Amino acid sequence: MHLLRPISSVALAIAPLLLSPVLAACGDDGSASATASASGGETTTTSGGETTSEGSGSESEGGGAVQKGCDDAVFLEIPEDPAARGPWAVGARTFTIADRVTEIWYPAKPGSEAGLDPARYDIRLYLPADEQGKIPDEANPFQICECYRDLPLDEAHGPYPGVIFIHGTAGFRTQSLGFMTHWASRGFIVVASDHDGITLSHILGGGVIDADQPGDARKVAAAVQAAAGDLAWLSGHVDAGRFAASGHSAGGFAVEALGDHPGMRVLMPMAGKGTVAGPELQSTLVLGAIDDQIVPFASQTSGYDGSPARKRLVGLSAAGHLAFSDLCVLGAEQGGILQIGLDYGVDIPDYLIALASDGCGPDNLAPEVGFTIVEAASSAVLAETLQCSSSASATIAGLPAAYPDIGEFEEGL
Repeated sequence: MHLLRPISSVALAIAPLLLSPVLAACGDDGSASATASASGGETTTTSGGETTSEGSGSESEGGGAVQKGCDDAVFLEIPEDPAARGPWAVGARTFTIADRVTEIWYPAKPGSEAGLDPARYDIRLYLPADEQGKIPDEANPFQICECYRDLPLDEAHGPYPGVIFIHGTAGFRTQSLGFMTHWASRGFIVVASDHDGITLSHILGGGVIDADQPGDARKVAAAVQAAAGDLAWLSGHVDAGRFAASGHSAGGFAVEALGDHPGMRVLMPMAGKGTVAGPELQSTLVLGAIDDQIVPFASQTSGYDGSPARKRLVGLSAAGHLAFSDLCVLGAEQGGILQIGLDYGVDIPDYLIALASDGCGPDNLAPEVGFTIVEAASSAVLAETLQCSSSASATIAGLPAAYPDIGEFEEGL
């Protein structure tokens, strides 16, 4: 669930279709109850009252349901519906990695969030220093995160695969916050940096684009994989051999050639292009918006055509460029963050106005619908390769039937 929008009626409607009859269904409190499998798996009860789902890859551990991943990885039981929130509370910590301010969202120890307030991000801090004081607190659209500051990592499960996210032009590390916490809740360590030379503050400050986003991403990924120094709390708990990279717009183009980075098995460009073959790359998901006026959907279709198999293409009907970020929903009740900035005299170059509004119009796909589709497609693709899910491939193939707002879907397996 994305805190910036209500639970999608689309997600609620398709949940019964996507939920596996084999795996147990997790409740809001993280508890689980086993169900019988329509495909032949049976539910049994042990003398201690614990449950095991035979043939499902799930079993009980310490009285709670767990799920086997790749090799020796063990996770809490993850809902089969890839658009559903996962079983973990999400922790958030901020570091400087490779000289880049970086946020890490991660699966936290169950119950450790009890009694705490969700974290929030002040997007004024992404403005140039001389612009930050223009927007008062009462008008500021804080990003409320479905995450909590500095929770303890869930060390009883894992190791967890990693996902690196790269923001777009005039973006910032929390620009697609809902996706970050969704993935983390489903058992991934998710990392996003402010890429100097292409951030919102840099562009609004009059700077020309001068960034090496692929280079930044490689350095940040390597540091997280090494899990040393300030990141030693991840040591033994991050699966360095199973990583993914995703990015939006300029960030989508930046992930194109990361398939040669050690352990980088999945690439997911959003409103970018495609990928090039690399020795580590095993899966590509190309995500695009069919009505994108900034990076036309033709870029994604041609990028998909040139990408190596295994690959998928998902195009969102009536969606624009910002369908892959939170920017259309932040401050929406006040006209959106662009309007808020203009109302309070933030100096916004004319060429950024189109970029900051593409996809946010009344005729565009409702943001909550687009979010749900992206969360479903991306989570299933990540689970297939990085968590060795036995059901993810079928779930991916069923996406067009489950989501009528997918305007174009292709698979090359």
